[in-house]
Formats: sequence, C-alpha cells, structure tokens
Amino acid sequence: MKVLAAARSFAKSAEAKAVLSQAGFEIVLNPHDRPLKEAELLELIQDVDGMVAGMDEVTAAVIDKGAPRLKIVAKHGVGYNNIDLTAAKEHGVQVTITPGANTVSVAELAFALMLAVARKINLMDKSVRAGSWNRVTGGELSGKTLGIVGLGNIGGEVAKRAAAFDMQVVAYDLFPRADWIEKYGVVYKPLSEVIAAADFLSLHAPATPETQGMINRAVLKTMKPSAIIINTARGDLIVEEDLYAALTTGVIAGAGLDTFAQEPPVDSPLFTLDNVVLTPHAGAATAEAVTRMGVTAAEEVVRVLTGKQPLYSVLKK
Repeated sequence: MKVLAAARSFAKSAEAKAVLSQAGFEIVLNPHDRPLKEAELLELIQDVDGMVAGMDEVTAAVIDKGAPRLKIVAKHGVGYNNIDLTAAKEHGVQVTITPGANTVSVAELAFALMLAVARKINLMDKSVRAGSWNRVTGGELSGKTLGIVGLGNIGGEVAKRAAAFDMQVVAYDLFPRADWIEKYGVVYKPLSEVIAAADFLSLHAPATPETQGMINRAVLKTMKPSAIIINTARGDLIVEEDLYAALTTGVIAGAGLDTFAQEPPVDSPLFTLDNVVLTPHAGAATAEAVTRMGVTAAEEVVRVLTGKQPLYSVLKK
C-alpha cells in the first residue's frame, strides 16, 4: 500500500514516517515545497491508498480520482476546510484530524505575538541591526485585559498563560467551561462585551459562515484605541481591508497575525505597517507539534488501512 505524504512538515518527522514504514507502507513525499494544487494531486492520488494532507487542495475531483483505492485523508492538523467532506463521504473515504497535537504550540505563538506587538520588538530588532540603538517604548501585559474569542483547547492554553502574566481574562464561547473559571479566573461575557473590554483580543474561533468577517469595520470601532488584535486561528475571521484602515487611523493600536484570508498574502497593505507583526501560518511549526501531528495522522492511516476504525474522524455517521 502507498501513502501520499502531501503535508510538507510530515516529511520532517522521522517518528511519523516510521509509523507508516513499520506498517509496511510505501511513503510518497510531496515533490514540491508548498501545498499541492488540485491538478498536481490529480496526478498523484490515483495510485495511493491513503493521504496525509496539509493545506493541499483536496477537492471533490481529487477524491473522485482517488476512489475507490483511496481510503483515508488524514489531516496533518485540525482545520479541514480544504478537504471536500461531501465527496469523501460519498466515496467512503475517511477524513481524520489530529486534535490537541498543536494546542500548546499555537497558544505559545499567540502569546509571542502579544509580547512582540506590545513591546514593538520588530522595530527594535530593525534598529539594532541598523546600528541606531533606538529604544522604543512599549507596554506591559500585566494588569491588562485579554479577550479570548473561542475558549477551546488552544484558547484555554492562552488563558492559562495570561493568568501567569497577571492579566484579567474575559472570554466568549458557545460552551463555557467551569474549570477555566475556577482555575484561571476567566469571566465569560457576550461577544460584544469581550471585544469592547479587551486590551488584547486573541481569536481562536473556527472559520464558519457565522464567524467569517466577524472582525470588521463596525466591530473594530467598538474596541479600545489602545487594543491589539491577535489572530492565530483563521484569516477569514478578519476583514483585512477594515483592519488596515483601523490600524492606520488609530482606531486600534496594533495586530499580530499568523493567518490571512489569502495564503500566502500577496502585496498586502499590512506589509507596510510598523504596528503589525506577521508570521506565515506557523502556529504549529514547532518540532514537538510536528512530531505529535505526524504520529497521530500516521496512526490514523494505519488504523484505516488495516481495517480498523479511526479515532478522530470528522465525518458524521
């Protein structure tokens, strides 16, 4: 049996590849250093039994071409909006995710972005490299209010770190958790109140029709002029044109962005702003997370291709 390892970071994990090799599977690696397009997948998919997918275009056409040999698409991560679930279900192709594998890594990047924007590290780094030694006055996190939109596993890890920084945490989530209230003093509020109260607003919501564009011109105007937005979730949550306008007119103070509506972004006006820190959707890009995601995805592939049920299927029965 063959397994297409399209997720580029999968190839970096010896432990993950070993799971497939020890099961006797042949591994076909991504021939490009980027996510695969539909046309490229169409050339590769018909000869494989399983696939470990990153941000590749796993469309209905790809799944149609892969069936009936293709039995599983294991997502190297948790976001699966790039995989056509309808086609997968029609052809009996399992789609799985790796829940929890990148939780700590994404939470730590969210906090790193908060610190980077608040302390204006990008400007001071540039200054030191230029030999000007310009100390830029930033702000502390201690004593500030952190608003978290989506207090799931990742949002919860951010709240845990915020408590250690003596921040007050207010959160919005459809399913409040008592343990976060008891352990870290989280106060649940309606979404509008969380946004208005936040000195830092960290987004951890999924991309759905309801959340797409949730941070827009009208919402930004309700925020503090000193507020900083952090997005390590999905780029579609923010209307980037509205964010740019808010950042250039003093509506809010700054932003730290790891995700974008178009990835990679091309000629974004956000590139020109000193009050924005940008990273290339790297929340899960730690050695630890890559290993956890790879091993979990590989184990799901082995389960399905050996006739067992997966543990983390996203397809509803």
